[in-house]
Amino acid sequence: MSRGFVSLVGAGPGDPDLITVKGMQRLQQADVVIYDYLANPVLLDYCRADAERIYVGKQAKRHTLTQDEINALLLEHGRGKRVVRLKGGDPYIFGRGGEEAEVLQQAGIAWEVVPGISSGVAAPAYAGIPVTHREVASSVAFITGHEDPTKPETALNWSTLATAVDTLVFYMGVGNLPEIARQLMANGRPAETPVAVIRWGTKPEQEVVTGSLQTIADDVAQRGLKPPAITVVGEVVRLRERLGDLVWQVGPAQPQPLAGKRVVVTRAREQASALSEQLRTAGAEPIEYPVIAFAPPRDWAPLDHALTTIEFYDWVIFTSVNGVRFALERMREFNLDSARLASRKVGAIGPATAAELRRADIQPTFVPDEFVAEAVIAQIGDVAGQRILLPRADIAREALVDGLEAKGASVDSVVAYRTVLSDAETDVVQMLRDGQIEVVTFTSSSTVRNFFERLQQSGVSNDAARALLEPVVVAAIGPITAQTARDYGLHVAIEAPKYTIDGLVGALVEMFGSATSHA
Repeated sequence: MSRGFVSLVGAGPGDPDLITVKGMQRLQQADVVIYDYLANPVLLDYCRADAERIYVGKQAKRHTLTQDEINALLLEHGRGKRVVRLKGGDPYIFGRGGEEAEVLQQAGIAWEVVPGISSGVAAPAYAGIPVTHREVASSVAFITGHEDPTKPETALNWSTLATAVDTLVFYMGVGNLPEIARQLMANGRPAETPVAVIRWGTKPEQEVVTGSLQTIADDVAQRGLKPPAITVVGEVVRLRERLGDLVWQVGPAQPQPLAGKRVVVTRAREQASALSEQLRTAGAEPIEYPVIAFAPPRDWAPLDHALTTIEFYDWVIFTSVNGVRFALERMREFNLDSARLASRKVGAIGPATAAELRRADIQPTFVPDEFVAEAVIAQIGDVAGQRILLPRADIAREALVDGLEAKGASVDSVVAYRTVLSDAETDVVQMLRDGQIEVVTFTSSSTVRNFFERLQQSGVSNDAARALLEPVVVAAIGPITAQTARDYGLHVAIEAPKYTIDGLVGALVEMFGSATSHA
């Protein structure tokens, strides 16, 4: 086994665009990624498809693994694999990266640290608060607001800290905010000193509460602000009145129509990025919750036979990107030139499927105006007496086969891939219960079915799932998917008029943009 290597990588403060280039490169190279609650899961898109992903996130009073267990994981995988330990913010700033580095060093495992942008700098910046400023603050201190509970007494020298530094930035201090404010005022910091508490800094749902040392604990409690949050104490907070929220200023000059909206993406992990990126561009925070994955057929023989005798077919019609990918991969397995496929009449349902064919230098002969089986049947023309090959999913609808056969064609429908239930680390059930989700998107009937199956595995009945989704906007990519959602008892608020990712995001933008303009 090759010698392992562990990279302690700072994921940055939340905005996935703020990861460093080196951090991104390490994710692309990793065999194993061990990641935290505060590391944006969107960053996992940089990983190879075969990389193992291990969630070890910690939240207040909800620990997935203890630190000792995390250390053991690093040692287990670090002996022989390239490991990324992905940590929110910077690994060494209140991230316990130093402790993990010591464990690796003592075990003789090669390691490095890849610094990240700390939330103590970035969150205030996005909230319009520079932590230093030539006119009002020449010094800044970064302080934990939640010390190790096993320590017999506080390590903070409040009598010095309160007045010796211009700007104080507290991490993880929401729960201790009343005591922090009391200690600062008791040790000489004026009660009217401005304070800002920033939740989910740099992310679309960034929330800021401002007040003074005298009022901030009550202000935060009244607003119901919860962790994770950064607290900034000092005169620099007043600059927010002039500089405002950067998080709302980036991108278009007009407010982003989906700003602050959390949107669940149920597509397969390898296909989620296109939808997620468009949602982020519109201001939303995509919550990737892949409920489907794609696997090879249980038996390759039918597909192999069809591909090696491709000359006997008049048509090959692909109904999805995955059908194209699996078929071409199998042709390469037999050293079959894709030109043999290109010599047939080739149909593609949907622009993404057509684009995948063109990437292989295969020009589709036929792309229907609508991306459903019924449109293929209506628009393909006279196929009487012709042989048609359909490489597709194991759970595909029979409408296309039945319709083509009704027109006199001989149809071979072969399984090119299977759609299976996928694993997802995000606790979407809890987010739905907490009212933290505004939209759930479905891009195929299988995403609807598997979404309900996943929730059943989490102990949520179909009736309970419908109740959880009742206050949520359910968005379907087209009529077939929408009908499946209705069959499960869901109210479909959005049925994209154009059955593509662009059409789905456009429908969301139209709905929420219209609501914003009339607010």
